[in-house]
Amino acid sequence: MTQWGRVVASHGRHVVVEDAQGERRLCHPRGKKNQAVVGDQVQWTPSEDEGSIEAVETRRNLFYRQDDIRTKSFAANLDQVLVLVAAEPDFSESQVARALIAAQQAGIRTLIALNKQDLKEPFDKAWLRLQPYRDFGTVVLPLGLRGNDHTLAALEAELANRVTLVLGPSGAGKSTLINRLVPLANAATNIISKALQSGKHTTTSTTWYWMDEAKTAALMDSPGFQEFGLHHIPPTDLAACMPDIGAHADHCKFYNCTHVHEPECGVRTALRQGLIDAGRYKIYTQLFEELSAPKQY
Repeated sequence: MTQWGRVVASHGRHVVVEDAQGERRLCHPRGKKNQAVVGDQVQWTPSEDEGSIEAVETRRNLFYRQDDIRTKSFAANLDQVLVLVAAEPDFSESQVARALIAAQQAGIRTLIALNKQDLKEPFDKAWLRLQPYRDFGTVVLPLGLRGNDHTLAALEAELANRVTLVLGPSGAGKSTLINRLVPLANAATNIISKALQSGKHTTTSTTWYWMDEAKTAALMDSPGFQEFGLHHIPPTDLAACMPDIGAHADHCKFYNCTHVHEPECGVRTALRQGLIDAGRYKIYTQLFEELSAPKQY
């Protein structure tokens, strides 16, 4: 008999599904159209100690990246994406921007947390670099995972009653954050590894963790990445996915203005007036050029 479940981990075509009672088991999609990602709600049928996914329910959203060759889906049905960076090692503003653009395009709320508040000078410099994001309304929180509990409390308030995907480069403190917020994270990982028959499928791409017994909030850990492709976004839609750029796009003389070279461009006028951060505008022009380039097949 078909029953409801939620995908809580994935590895290739194999996924782990949690049923309504909280039990988890390995499932396989029945056909390509039923390939699921973490966060998907599915209809599935048990068969001995495994199961098959019969249908994927309609998604509220899907967060993914796309390069020239392939699409990588992170998760579905998200309330927000948390981009976790640190004072050290140095983070890429381009990667932060790309993640926020992908979330904006999918209609998903975003916030940024800057870790390693104990490193005062590097932290102050990094905090200043994130000023443009605060200016256009993104929540940016200071974080000190080395025992600074009051900063963790501020973040927990943002995570309450929400499903959050955590993104971050290596060394930012993602695993530490998960373990601080989810005391039984290692136990949950072990259950998932067992369901995936560890040895056969040793690494999951994204993993779902409940933050509380009542299951009102969840965190999703995600794999690290070197590049975050945005090839699923048309270059003409890019400005609308960057709030600080898009806010001035209605003041352009031409309806199809690219905000790169046209005269009487509202965006470039705002840039000259200091209303748009020069670094953010540079990211926009670089991305516009990248998304406008002929596709390589």
